[in-house]
Amino acid sequence: MNLKKYQNELIALLALLLMVTVFFYKNAQVSSGAKQASELKQSVNEFKEIVTLKRIWADKKISKKLDKLKELIPVSKVKWSKKGKKLTATYTGLNASELNKLTTKIMNLAVQIQLLDIKKSGSSYTMEFKCKW
Repeated sequence: MNLKKYQNELIALLALLLMVTVFFYKNAQVSSGAKQASELKQSVNEFKEIVTLKRIWADKKISKKLDKLKELIPVSKVKWSKKGKKLTATYTGLNASELNKLTTKIMNLAVQIQLLDIKKSGSSYTMEFKCKW
């Protein structure tokens, strides 16, 4: 009957073992809660970004802003085809400053660029641009 002799020590060992188990369980639950909170926060931020982008893309003035690209360069250098919400434009004989001005304007528009092809021939540039919105 050695167990009776060490009964208090066994109870203390069991209590210590239970405390360690509870500590690790609590630690895992807190960690899981923090992970879920950060995932939820990230999802909310992504949703806000989607709503903002939809608002920008639904802007009725995008078509008017695209029409300004036609007026930016002399008409003789522009071949313009706009059907619905799709635009195909070809610019020929551009100098470097016209090309820079045009590409800057294009990059600041809220459109989906499908094709942006720039070719250099001598000192002039040719640019083909397709987009939709």
